Amino acid sequence: MTEHDDRYAVPSAAALPADAPMFNRAAWIRILPFAAYLAFIVIGDVLERIGMSQDALVWLYPAKIAVVGGLLALFWRNYEELREGLRFSSSPFRLTPAAILAAIAVGVVVLVLWIQLSSGWMVVGSPAGYDPRTDGSIDWLLVTIRIAGAALVVPVMEELFWRSFLMRWIAAPDFQAVAPSRAGLKSFVITVVLFGFEHNLWLAGIVAGVAYSLLYMRYCNLWSPILAHAVTNGLLGLWVVRTGSWSFW
Repeated sequence: MTEHDDRYAVPSAAALPADAPMFNRAAWIRILPFAAYLAFIVIGDVLERIGMSQDALVWLYPAKIAVVGGLLALFWRNYEELREGLRFSSSPFRLTPAAILAAIAVGVVVLVLWIQLSSGWMVVGSPAGYDPRTDGSIDWLLVTIRIAGAALVVPVMEELFWRSFLMRWIAAPDFQAVAPSRAGLKSFVITVVLFGFEHNLWLAGIVAGVAYSLLYMRYCNLWSPILAHAVTNGLLGLWVVRTGSWSFW
């Protein structure tokens, strides 16, 4: 995978105090933005069931992005992997030009597969999508917020939760001591499958999860999957608007 840094080791769960909490502060600050994102999905579903109009519901997304973005900003100084990952030093964990090109290429490939892997059996539920039109006309403010949120906020929030936290936490409760390249097959498979079924397009989600996880494990830099995720989501947004395929949102 990559060079190994002596700062990382896979700690033994038995080495932790018996009364240690399941999640420490480092875990919670990666969980909370993701939990807030999911909470808005539940709220939207409830409001739809009680009869709120779609014209009103589309404004839940800007609220969701504002809350999640606010939480990320609040905890930003505590996300060591994001701050360290942008330091262009001699560290093997730096974001190199090769890592950037690989992330962009992976992001484009995932986009193509995401669009293709959309047959009936590859979909869970009935995705309503996100339709930013009002009386047949596109609301460009909503489109801008949607694409910006999907490309700039969601990748950071999801990669902090799925890759930085969960994939390493499954390997060991002291997840910050686990090198991404040493998370192990069990952590990889569980995270990828759960990430896939977070999405209506479950198979496409699994494929994306595999690609983003491999980037993280290969380069040991969270910005690699974040960049790939951002490329996928940003280009998907442009494609959705261009084709009117709102169900993909």
